[in-house]
Formats: sequence, C-alpha cells, structure tokens
Amino acid sequence: MRILLVGEYSRIHNSLKEGLIELGHEVTLIGDKDFKGYPVDISVYAKVLKENYFLNKIRQVIYRLFDLDIAQIENAVRFYFVRKKVINYDIVQLVNEYPIQSTLFFEKKIVNYIFKNNKNVFLSSCGDDFICVNYMLNGGFSYSVLTPCETNPKLGHCKFTLAFAKKEFYELHKLVFENIKAVIPADMDYAIPLRNHPKALPLIPNPINLIKNKFSPLVIEDKIIIFHGINEVNYYKKGNGFFEKALEIISLKYRNKVEVITTRSIPYDTYIKLYDSCHILMDQVYGYDQGYNALEAMAKGKVVFTGAEKEFMEHYNLKERVCVNALPDVDSLVKELCYLIENPTELIAMGKRARAFIEKEHDYVAVAGKYLENWKIKANT
Repeated sequence: MRILLVGEYSRIHNSLKEGLIELGHEVTLIGDKDFKGYPVDISVYAKVLKENYFLNKIRQVIYRLFDLDIAQIENAVRFYFVRKKVINYDIVQLVNEYPIQSTLFFEKKIVNYIFKNNKNVFLSSCGDDFICVNYMLNGGFSYSVLTPCETNPKLGHCKFTLAFAKKEFYELHKLVFENIKAVIPADMDYAIPLRNHPKALPLIPNPINLIKNKFSPLVIEDKIIIFHGINEVNYYKKGNGFFEKALEIISLKYRNKVEVITTRSIPYDTYIKLYDSCHILMDQVYGYDQGYNALEAMAKGKVVFTGAEKEFMEHYNLKERVCVNALPDVDSLVKELCYLIENPTELIAMGKRARAFIEKEHDYVAVAGKYLENWKIKANT
C-alpha cells in the first residue's frame, strides 16, 4: 500500500514508517521538523524564517508584539508548493489533529485539502489535543501536565497546552473528527480520555525500533549513575523541579555510591550519548504511561522514572514493574531511588524486564502490523 504519514511527534511516525517498510509498504512522511530534528521525506519546515539570523529576530519581535509566529505562515506556503505530493494515498495518518503546526486558519485549509484528496484518513492521538486537554481541565486525571499551571498559569507550557481547549482549536478538532475514519491512541494518557468515543480504536503502543535501540545489560562497576536531562522549555511540564530536589538529597546521602549527571537543553545526539552510560534515567512525573524518551531508554535496558500508573499496569497485565512510577512528590522519588541504590540486584533485574516489555509490546514491526490491521478494517467504510 501507499501510505502517507503527516507530521512527527517525538519519533512515532519515523519508527512506524520503518516498521511499515519492513512489511513491504511504500511510506512517505511529510512534516515540519520535530524539535529533535527527525527526518521527513517532504519538508514544510520554515527554514527561511527560522534559520536566517535577521529574519528570525524580526519573527521574534512580531511574536512578542502580536502573538503571531510568522514561521507558521511559511509552513503553510511550503505545504502549498508540495500539495500535489499528498494526494491519492491508500492510507493517510495525521500524527495529531494539528499536524503541520501552521496558523489555525491555514491548518484547517491544509487538513481539509488532505481529506478531499484521500479517502482513508486516520488520526493518531499523541501530544496535546482538544479532548485530552479538556479531560485534564475537568479533573479526569489525578495529576497532569496542567497541574503546575494551577499554581502558576504563567509557566511557559501552560499557554500552549491550554490553547487546545479554546473555541478556535475546537473548530479544527471538529473538522478533523468529522472526516477521519478513526482515532488511535498511542498510550494510556490518550486512551483514557478517548474511552467510549465512537471513533476511538483500541490503544496501539508506540513503535520502538529495537535495532536502533540496542539492549545493554546494566553492570555496576563502581557507582550507580543517574542521568537527568533537562529541556528548559519543558522544565515544569516534565516536573524537573521534583527530580532536582530528590537528586540533591540522594547525592548527599549516597555520595560514595552514586554519580548524578545533569544536563540542560543539549542537542539530542549529545543527550543520547550521555545517557547511554547511566543505570537510572529521570524522565517525567506527570504521565500515566511512558513517552517516547522513556521507551527508548527502556529498550536499552535503563531503569526509567516515568509514568506507570495502575491503569498502565492493568492494561498490559504486568505483575512486576518494568519502570518506576514517578510521582510529583519528592519524598516518593527519594524513597524509590533509595530502594534501587540499596538493592542493585533489583535495579539490574528491572532493566532486563524493561527490555523484555519493549520487545513484547513496542516492537516497531509488530506495532506497524497492528496499525495495518486496524486501517484495513476501517478503510472504505
């Protein structure tokens, strides 16, 4: 089949593409650059306005004055020039209901063009969207990425996330849901808000390329290495403050047993190389399930502090932990770290279970097969 994947989020569509190609399908990926710079086949990246120093400065001034990112208009212009390359596919999947990240005015025109020129369009539910954000706002989760916004609504990510609950985004959401065949949640954080939705299909786990993420059993030769990679843009969204306070306590208590590596907003390739040497990786505290970063680290056999709530454990029928459920609570994080440091055999065992779990549930070829099964059932209906 000829398959078009629209947009990228963390690496879900690149990994899905790799799995689909392994199964013999022709796959094209169109999109803007994910912030980690993952490749696309057809780019709508606003290269002129983002990479030209002087134009980028003008862009930033306009954004501060008018709350308008003109780079989003360049995204739309670039899509216009490649629009003939996105028609007549057997299957199309949008990574999110806002896949190209243009202005809302142009985004509606873009997705409408895709709908009019392709019969079978599906939606992946990952990243912020209208349904998920409203579920958070209505108290559906005991905690979420909006939890820190309750005490400080001026935090950087709050404005962006809350925008998905506004009327303007609802209009885009409505257009997308009126035209898609179905929506497929990528993990529990998206599956839970979509429960009982008439267009929702069962959760299909994020695909992880097991070849690119090789397993290495944990070996403790001297100190247990804990890695905490901070992206300043998502500092509060990931709950990094809780991790920093917990690691301060651990560093003092176990100064001869642990080494803590903390980085801030480093390039992704550098980030990967640095965390390859660690035993424990601190990921996020506000998730019910694992994001892509956590899954790739688990594939390599790391013990990851991330989302792993009871809904996740029950969904996969897990009897033993494959990662640590990181809560937005410093005492809880310290307790979990102390246990692993004082019980290194469990640390090593959990790393092995993490890899086994990824192999069983997230293998990119097997996951691609699940997408194909669901697409075929719903196609042309």
